[in-house]
Amino acid sequence: MNSAGPGDAPAHMGLDLAPFRGLRYDPRRVGSLAAVTSPPYDVVVRPDGLLHLESADPHNIVRLILPQAGTPAARNERAADTLNRWIAEGVLARDPAPALYVYEQRDGEGLLQRGLIGALRLSEPSDGLVLPHEDVMPHVVADRADLMRATRANLEPLLLTYRGKGGTTGAHAVVERATGRPPLLSTTTEDGFGHRLWAVTDPADIAEARADLAGHQALIADGHHRWATYLRLRAEHPAPGPWDFGLVLLVDTARHPLRVRAIHRLLPRLPVADALASLTDLFRVRHLRTASLDEALDALAEAVRDGNAFLLAGDGAFHLVDRPSPDLLTRTVPKDRPEAWRTLDATVLHATLLEHVWRIPEDSPEHVAYIHDTASTVEKAEREGGTAVLLHPVQEDIVRSLAQRGVTMPRKSTSFGPKPATGLVLRTL
Repeated sequence: MNSAGPGDAPAHMGLDLAPFRGLRYDPRRVGSLAAVTSPPYDVVVRPDGLLHLESADPHNIVRLILPQAGTPAARNERAADTLNRWIAEGVLARDPAPALYVYEQRDGEGLLQRGLIGALRLSEPSDGLVLPHEDVMPHVVADRADLMRATRANLEPLLLTYRGKGGTTGAHAVVERATGRPPLLSTTTEDGFGHRLWAVTDPADIAEARADLAGHQALIADGHHRWATYLRLRAEHPAPGPWDFGLVLLVDTARHPLRVRAIHRLLPRLPVADALASLTDLFRVRHLRTASLDEALDALAEAVRDGNAFLLAGDGAFHLVDRPSPDLLTRTVPKDRPEAWRTLDATVLHATLLEHVWRIPEDSPEHVAYIHDTASTVEKAEREGGTAVLLHPVQEDIVRSLAQRGVTMPRKSTSFGPKPATGLVLRTL
């Protein structure tokens, strides 16, 4: 049994997390487990981070999630060929029995996150079982769908959260019992995070976890484009089968709260001088010419207490942009959304700055790049002569509240973490 199937579903409706036979690296065939892992595909800073990962180990998972070739079709064909070759050579091997996987992450600052990796039955948006909170970019969904069709695999899990009810039974109890046993793998990646993985194969434990999760609703914390890809590919495979499920990590944030960070924008074709000149009489601009990055971010955190604020960088200094003209906001921000959405920094950035002030097409990767790492965003802007737009994180309760009301935030508004490392367990279809 290679993957979850419709016959595995419990009788009740709700979140249905099914066991599957994970595909994992054989540690005897690679330099180290840490050297073959990668951040999620959209977190890898290209080209520097991509080259670093490719050189870490010839079998690094980045060769599957971000294959390199001259055309999109050739890239996807290369990923499929690489995956099949690694399986044939025994670099990747399927576990002997279907399992739910307990996944643990730790850092050196006391953070501990644990959750369950499994194959989640896909649901319709109208069901309200899995809540997105961000819009997606069609070209990214198309790209991920092409890769997934070619490889016929879920190469990295989405990060979903739910709010557990406590108690001594259920998914939490299954997770805690598993961590009392020796793990399948244990490794520390170069970012300082420790990763451990356990397989839960006992039918009673699996049934206990699934029965508990069936009473919950999940929020997509990371992986909106991959979730949209799952739904697109399920529509292409209407017969019941493995495409009805997608690989996810479910974390109970009542026990393990996630960190919420901002995702920054890089505008490679907009010089900082031009960006600032167009803000005259529309925003207040303060030049933090001698500030370090940390000092500038502290100033941004202080400014957002009073309203929308952004940091612009790319010319060797930081520029704090805040206090937008009320008339400008009235003219540019859509009025058909809740106030909590209309006042988001990401809303003002996209609806006001990108669309109306700077006239930049947000759907074009040549004009807008989305980067998670703050320092990398600034460095790339300085290197390319563009503008880095740094944002302050959104509070998780705002994200969840909007999602429960069916309101999606502007794309790439938040970065929840820690994100699962890619490469610890894969799912073939």
